Amino acid sequence: MEIVALDALTLLGVAVALGMDAFAVALAVSSGLNPVTFGQIFRLTWHFGLFQSLMTFIGWLGGATVSNIVGGLNNWIAFGLLVFVGLKMLKESWDTAKRVEGFDPTRGWSLVGLSVATSLDALAVGMSFSLIGMKILVPVLIIGVTALLMTLVGMKIGHHVGKSLGKWAERAGAIVLIITGVRILI
Repeated sequence: MEIVALDALTLLGVAVALGMDAFAVALAVSSGLNPVTFGQIFRLTWHFGLFQSLMTFIGWLGGATVSNIVGGLNNWIAFGLLVFVGLKMLKESWDTAKRVEGFDPTRGWSLVGLSVATSLDALAVGMSFSLIGMKILVPVLIIGVTALLMTLVGMKIGHHVGKSLGKWAERAGAIVLIITGVRILI
């Protein structure tokens, strides 16, 4: 099998394309958090970058085998996770009693669900890298770091939007998550 390498610009383009969901979800999540803490930023950026890297690597390891097991379900899984968290955020934005309890999508199962949902495309990219015989270390690092940075930028922008628009930013963020989930199926 011939070892293939992508040129740097192509690899960066793939990494940015994979990071777009992470950016959009980070923007949506942080717009509903007031205030946005260092811990929340760290958790979301770390997990999104880590999951993008891991899913690319897992896809590469599994190649066609993972594709046969997951089949067409990966889009449905991402859809379900994003819509679930979006609906939960939307509900929380209207119910002030629940807000006091402090739903934080950067913790627990919500964080895991968002991390998986935003990185399922990386699984497919990793599979394709495997099928063309590509070495994986550099792509995994570039994809993970790019997702981390795009998440960080999304968190920062979303925080400023959230401060300006208050609860409406949180509701808009929840709707963006739901639309992102639906877009995956289309």
